[in-house]
Amino acid sequence: MLDSPIREQLEQLQRLMADQPFVVLTGAGISTPSGIPDYRDNQGVRRGRQPMMYQEFLAAPESRRRYWARAMLGWPRVRQARPNVAHESLASLQRSQLIGGLITQNVDTLHDQAGSHDVIELHGSLHRVLCLDCGQRAGRDSIQHMMEAQNPYLAGVDAVQAPDGDTLLDAAFEARFQVPHCPHCKGERMKPDVVFFGENVTQVTAAKAMAAVDEAAGLLVVGSSLMAYSAFRLCRVMADQGKPLIAINLGKTRADDLLDMKIEASCEQLLPLLAERLTR
Repeated sequence: MLDSPIREQLEQLQRLMADQPFVVLTGAGISTPSGIPDYRDNQGVRRGRQPMMYQEFLAAPESRRRYWARAMLGWPRVRQARPNVAHESLASLQRSQLIGGLITQNVDTLHDQAGSHDVIELHGSLHRVLCLDCGQRAGRDSIQHMMEAQNPYLAGVDAVQAPDGDTLLDAAFEARFQVPHCPHCKGERMKPDVVFFGENVTQVTAAKAMAAVDEAAGLLVVGSSLMAYSAFRLCRVMADQGKPLIAINLGKTRADDLLDMKIEASCEQLLPLLAERLTR
């Protein structure tokens, strides 16, 4: 049951989105109900340790060994995650042509699994692996099978799950880890096909996201603190164009000063209600 202020905000959002299609930008908050941890608390403060930086990953074999040892144990939870009602509600709105596009900061492919199409993945996907030596890609499952076969000593090791398929693994387990080699060129500089901290979004992806924002009547942010500049800049462009900028988010966002409205409610509660109202 929604309290009165949130119900009024939902009605206002319904009116805005009924007139012309918005583009939707999603963050980690939409996937936490599916069991995938997020990076930040309600104040936008990063949880836990500093994530692996792109420059660190490139610089040393030890860094890649540490990353892949932890990622091998974290991947099953990402692979097994399933879309929740918030993902499904956005897919329904897209099928009904009630949203004009979908941009996500998430790397879990849950929007695709829910039935959304042409999703713009700002930060890539954990379901693919990129070879930095030859540029070829491979499916994450095939690389997982390779690592499990080469590192049987990690079978059954329990590690605490962290965001984006990472885990909190004791360093003692990392020293003997065999990193995956590219199935195409045998190179050992394999990287998940995601944008690491310290790495830039590809120009092609950034251009697609910007085009979607330029063409939209407004922007609805769902479950994001917008602390990543790649997402915040889209909000700033929308505000500069004088178009409605709305957020459904529990807690602080980087764009609070730019928002026309912020609905502080859980997206898995609010989005099904919004979809029901817009599609009836």
